[in-house]
Amino acid sequence: MEEVILMEIRAGVGGKEAALFARDLLRMYQKYCEKKGFDFLILNKNEDELGGIKNLIAQIKGENVYEIFKNEAGVHRVQRVPITEKSGRIHTSTASVAILPQVKFEEIKINPQDIEIEFFRSSGKGGQNVNKVETAVRIRHKPTGITVSCQTERFQHRNREIAMQMLKAKIWELEENKKFTHIKELRKNQIGSQERAEKVRTYNFQQNRVTDHRLNKSWYQLEDILDGNLDIILKFFKS
Repeated sequence: MEEVILMEIRAGVGGKEAALFARDLLRMYQKYCEKKGFDFLILNKNEDELGGIKNLIAQIKGENVYEIFKNEAGVHRVQRVPITEKSGRIHTSTASVAILPQVKFEEIKINPQDIEIEFFRSSGKGGQNVNKVETAVRIRHKPTGITVSCQTERFQHRNREIAMQMLKAKIWELEENKKFTHIKELRKNQIGSQERAEKVRTYNFQQNRVTDHRLNKSWYQLEDILDGNLDIILKFFKS
């Protein structure tokens, strides 16, 4: 069944190197989607001066994509010598990935009085309409403080629709996290908390190794995996 999900990638610990690693993760997921025939659309992207990704939200559309990507959620860790490192030291940096189902419009009700909507000019490419007209949209949900923005489309109304879907997904995630708070300790005693904030995978460039800490398995095919050959890992979650 064809589904639509939202993927959020955010740089974590490690400054500019974390942002560069987040960019590597973005490329990995784009390549994977290309190989699988999934649609991958970047909805909003915030880059630093080196082209690293501070944070990004993308939409993925395809058959059973939530089941495929849900195990990517969590903290991804990289161990390598950054291009910004002059003395050759290995750094450890992180980036987080969140996978959110794009909920149906009627499932989440938002009071219009609870949101603030701001329109601004897009900073991305897209021609005269995008660059000279306030087509980009930013929405803030006052009760939760959640803010989302979208500037990928040429028309304001379309960016607003997408931003509302992003907001609904984030509110859904917030409510789901609340549901599990009361059983957090019980689950931790049995199988670990398995929260998204936990480290799920390490990419060690010096050893050409990728380790998934939930599977307790390692693969010495780092370049292949970062080139989008994620099925090397993902097939083990199906067994």
